[in-house]
Amino acid sequence: MINEFKFLSGFEAIFLIDILLSLAAGFVIGAERESRGKDAGISTHTFVIVGSMLFSFLAARTNIAIATQIISGIGFLGAGLILKDGTKVRNLTTAASLWYAAAIGMAFGFDFHAIGIIGTIMSIIIPRLPHISKKSPEAKADKI
Repeated sequence: MINEFKFLSGFEAIFLIDILLSLAAGFVIGAERESRGKDAGISTHTFVIVGSMLFSFLAARTNIAIATQIISGIGFLGAGLILKDGTKVRNLTTAASLWYAAAIGMAFGFDFHAIGIIGTIMSIIIPRLPHISKKSPEAKADKI
């Protein structure tokens, strides 16, 4: 009788793996963003990744077309973060990182674990790439 009882079925075990990977990815990406003083940090990125994973997990196992709605919904959320201050536009990278976080969550939700992990690693590398741009005298003065 004990052999008949399973704590986690295959379906639930996959879900547990997906949600733990999503949680870890959200934490790592959010921590990187917080360390750079950005508005969307650990909680925001974790919610986006875990939420999109949940939607994708459900979409992959049902006939509900959810995945495309995730993309447009996150785009709307990201648009709310973008600020224009005179000639400067702020938070574009933060908005893009949330959109990217949704893709990572979707990868986990559709059981593409390696892709989600690689995507998470890339999310730490991408913001640290050197930038090739000439700063205006105003931008240089703002940093002093």
